[in-house]
Amino acid sequence: MVNIESFLLWMPWWSFLIIIILLGWRFTSLGAGIIYALLLILVGSFGYWDFMMMTLAIVLASVFISLLIGIPIGILMAYSKITETIMKPILDAMQTMPSFVYLIPAMILFGLGKVPAVFATIIYAIPPVIRLTNLAIRHVSKDMVEAAYSFGSSPWKVLTKVQLPQALPTIMTGINQTTMMALAMVVIASMIGAQGLGMEVLISINRVDIARGFEAGLGIVILAIIMDRISQGIAKNSKVPE
Repeated sequence: MVNIESFLLWMPWWSFLIIIILLGWRFTSLGAGIIYALLLILVGSFGYWDFMMMTLAIVLASVFISLLIGIPIGILMAYSKITETIMKPILDAMQTMPSFVYLIPAMILFGLGKVPAVFATIIYAIPPVIRLTNLAIRHVSKDMVEAAYSFGSSPWKVLTKVQLPQALPTIMTGINQTTMMALAMVVIASMIGAQGLGMEVLISINRVDIARGFEAGLGIVILAIIMDRISQGIAKNSKVPE
C-alpha cells in the first residue's frame, strides 16, 4: 500500500493523465479519455493532486486485496453448497452493518493510519465481488459445462476455459461495485487517520468550511466517475460473443 502511494506520488502528473486518456480511449472513447484528463486537471487546480493520489492508493490496495480474497471465495461458494450456506449470512451481516463499525476492529488491531483504513475498506467493499462471482459461475450454461466434461476436460480446465470466461462480464460488474464501495469508504476511513480527499472532507466538516468540503467532495466524485466508466468499459469489452 505504501509502495503504491509512493509510486503514484512520484509519477509526474502529465504521465498519469496520458495513462488515463489511453485507458479512456481503449475502453470508452478518445473523447471520454480527454474529458477524464480535464476533470483530473480540475482536481489538481484545487491543489488536491497529492491527496487524490493518496485516496487512489488506498482504493487500489483495498480493491486488489478484495479481489485476491473475494474471487476465490466466490468460486468456492459456486462449487460448494456448504460454503455458500456459511458465507451468505456472513455477507449479509457485512453489507448491513453500519460502515462506522468496521473502524473499531481496524483500530484495535492496527491502531491509526493507512493499514487500518485499508482493512476496514476491504471488509466493507468485498461482499459484491464474492456474491457476483458465485452468481456468475452458477449461471454458466450447464450444457456447456457438461459438453466440456464429455470431451475429457478436468474440473480445473472447465473452470478456467469455460466457466470463468463465460462468467467474466458479471464478475467485472462485481469488481466495479467493489471499487465504488471502496471509494465510498474513504471519507469514513479518514476518521482513523487515512490521509487523502476523505481527510479534507472531514476537516471541512469540523471547520464548517463549505468551499473546502465541496472541492474535496468534487474530487472524490470525479475519481468515482472515472473509475466507474473505465471499469464498465472493461466489463463490456469482456463479454463473450454468443
